[in-house]
Amino acid sequence: MSRTGTTRTPEVSWAREEDEKWAATVQVRLAFDEGVPVGFAEEMLAEARQLVEEAGQPALDVLGDPTAYARTVAAERVSERYRAQLDTRGMRPGERITASVGTLGVIWAAVFGLYWYQDGLWAGVNRSSVAGVTGIVLAATLACVAFAARAAGRLRGMWAFLAAAAATLVTGIACATALSGEQLFRVPAPVLMLAGAAWAAGAFLLPDATIDRWFTPAHPAGGPDDERWLARLEGLLRGRHAMKAGEARGHVQEARQHLAEARRAGRAEDVFGDVEIYALRLSEGPRRAQRVTRQKFYGALASSLLFAALTVDTLLDPQERSSGWVACLVGAFGCAAWGAVSEWRTLRKQRT
Repeated sequence: MSRTGTTRTPEVSWAREEDEKWAATVQVRLAFDEGVPVGFAEEMLAEARQLVEEAGQPALDVLGDPTAYARTVAAERVSERYRAQLDTRGMRPGERITASVGTLGVIWAAVFGLYWYQDGLWAGVNRSSVAGVTGIVLAATLACVAFAARAAGRLRGMWAFLAAAAATLVTGIACATALSGEQLFRVPAPVLMLAGAAWAAGAFLLPDATIDRWFTPAHPAGGPDDERWLARLEGLLRGRHAMKAGEARGHVQEARQHLAEARRAGRAEDVFGDVEIYALRLSEGPRRAQRVTRQKFYGALASSLLFAALTVDTLLDPQERSSGWVACLVGAFGCAAWGAVSEWRTLRKQRT
């Protein structure tokens, strides 16, 4: 994932051992903060080192607790414009596309690596397998685009891509069932692994800024009309900031009432400002952490159910029951289930 926003600076060396520990804590805290750009930690540490050298005292005495310092500089020095473009995972739509499509390539390479280990060097190709694999890959890619559209606040686009993904998957399975299973030719498994690796590398070479523009609505001269601005606000609150539909609609209704009471103030953009920044301000607060955790919980729960279904399906096949695929699926199910349980526990703590 490539998050741009600041210029990278050389790593900072510290004179005292306790200052090195302080700087390491700050760097780790900022590295795991999804709301800061790449290079931000190095830039802040360079400034902190200069302040410590000028004071001639330990960093802890000059700048205070490293965790609190990292939290403060992230809140004060990262612009609202930058944070307003990030979803709950700290990614822009282009970065989400790059990460998800690149992950598909890695999974492809891993699957055929396991095939090579389990079933031998050569993989047979037939019409049925081509239709099935093509349908699965295209459906997964469309699903990745759908979730990127959701992160961009384009909810209609999300549902359209999800519908296309479902239709593609069903069509691929139907074709795989109907077409002949007679082998056409064989391909070395390492070649298929390299194809997956090339797919992943190509995904990470995609220009994130260009993809971001695909998901950004056009800004008409004079600004969008009120209804388009309000619709965009609801999409950002529900999609990018993971707010529940009822809560998001409540904010939209409040904004609509305010506009009705102040008709002479101008358009919504004149009254409330940029819609992305306004959505960010509405989403911030103590409940934001709960929304992020809830979204992670839903994702982990969906993954665990998917791997559970795949595991059961594999176990019901006598030929696959003793293969290495079962161990992989059970391991994936265990990781997803543990993630769901962990997020559920975190969510319960946040609610108390």
